[in-house]
Amino acid sequence: MKNYTLNTKNLSSISERVSVPKYDRSKIKTGIVHVGIGGFHRAHEAFYTDQLLHDPSQSDWGICGVALLEFDTKIYHTLKKQDGLYTLIVKELDGTQTTQVIGSITEYLYAPENSMAVIEKMADPDIKIISLTITEGGYNYDEAKKGFNFCNPLIQHDLAHPKTPKTIFGYVTQSLNLRRNRGLKGCTIQSCDNIQENGHMIKNMLLSYVKVAEPTLVEWIEKNVSFPNAMVDRITPVTSEADILNLKETFGIEDAWPVVCEPFKQWVIEDNFIEGRPAWETVGAQFVTNVVPYEKMKLSLLNAGHSVLGILGALLGYKTIDEAVRNPNISDFLMTYMDTEVTPILGNLEGIHLNEYKQSLLERFGNVNIKDQIDRICSESSAKIPIFILPTVHAQLKQKGSVQLAAFVIAAWAIYSLGKDEKGTVLERKDALQTLLNEKAHEAINAPITFLEIESVFGKLKESSTFVEAYTNAYNSILKDGVEQSVIEINTNNLTQSK
Repeated sequence: MKNYTLNTKNLSSISERVSVPKYDRSKIKTGIVHVGIGGFHRAHEAFYTDQLLHDPSQSDWGICGVALLEFDTKIYHTLKKQDGLYTLIVKELDGTQTTQVIGSITEYLYAPENSMAVIEKMADPDIKIISLTITEGGYNYDEAKKGFNFCNPLIQHDLAHPKTPKTIFGYVTQSLNLRRNRGLKGCTIQSCDNIQENGHMIKNMLLSYVKVAEPTLVEWIEKNVSFPNAMVDRITPVTSEADILNLKETFGIEDAWPVVCEPFKQWVIEDNFIEGRPAWETVGAQFVTNVVPYEKMKLSLLNAGHSVLGILGALLGYKTIDEAVRNPNISDFLMTYMDTEVTPILGNLEGIHLNEYKQSLLERFGNVNIKDQIDRICSESSAKIPIFILPTVHAQLKQKGSVQLAAFVIAAWAIYSLGKDEKGTVLERKDALQTLLNEKAHEAINAPITFLEIESVFGKLKESSTFVEAYTNAYNSILKDGVEQSVIEINTNNLTQSK
């Protein structure tokens, strides 16, 4: 079988082997700039948009993908070489795979190479939406101060050098300034990140920056830019070398960076687009007036569930999420956490069968074909835990409910932050606060509460005697008996109490 490098020239030959875009990509007009063209975007928004572009009436919604950071050099050069094309590999629960080529990314820019090109593209009147997957940490939110972190050196750079920014705030501010000065219309800033009320978050953080960087621009943004909230969901693990090789051996396609994902997908969007939007609802997205209940459910159950499995699984020496959830003691712990601590704080979820949703999460986590890496899930936990787990803690403390299991996860994270699993194997960790986490984790060996003193993560949580007691008990239990034995004891106690 002849091998074909994935690009426009070879697309016709590749179409004999897998599904490819049926629309003429040369006639697609770019209407979206997307910042953060990693795996999740390409399995989610770009996938939905690819399906949509088969409708000739929707040809104004091609995507310009922006690689914002120097870290993104590889994906930029990959997409450039492949004319924006990539392969999406959907791994089903039964082991089968659905493979297709996605064509919705029709332009691509590398910000560190030409910052003005990115600013000009964002300011282009054809661009109606600037969408983002910049990770939870990209929003520059300080949990302790409950606001924008102006101490960030990159933010300081952008304030001093507005024409050569390094953060999303610098780029968007300069592009909106150009729109205003040129008498152009505004646009929609659309977050696709795992943050509750993500539209409100990006609006608040952007305006905080603009008030300092370009104060006269604030009023124009308030009138001409919209920030819809959205809930996004599709498990997208890191692509492995085996995935790349399998694609080549099975279909003869040489794709330097295909994307692997699960079959499940969900996108719930607040219908608040100031200059028009794609008809994503025709390809499976859901537009609603209030996204918050859906966001809260997903972040508190799926994303928090991932963190629970990741942290506990890492200490036990597991490498993938499916390994962790197949441990019945860990899966029982997770289900108990979802039932007793998360469910009581979710409120009314009209149209959602919550028990079925929670059960489906265990099935999705257990997809042996996905092999979602635990070190990916645990990366940047200092940005994830305040969003996924701590809101549940605060809500339960407010109503005098249980925080025992959440406290156990935080205690396990403190021990994880020492850098080794229970077998003594060094953990692969990646976190913006890694040095501080490691320092506080070592101090916590003698005084567990020390770990809770990281205010940028925990705020004033150390002042709650209820939480501190549960956390300290869990910490001592894990150190003494290990994660699994401690989990078994918690599961047994909860089973006894439920009878």
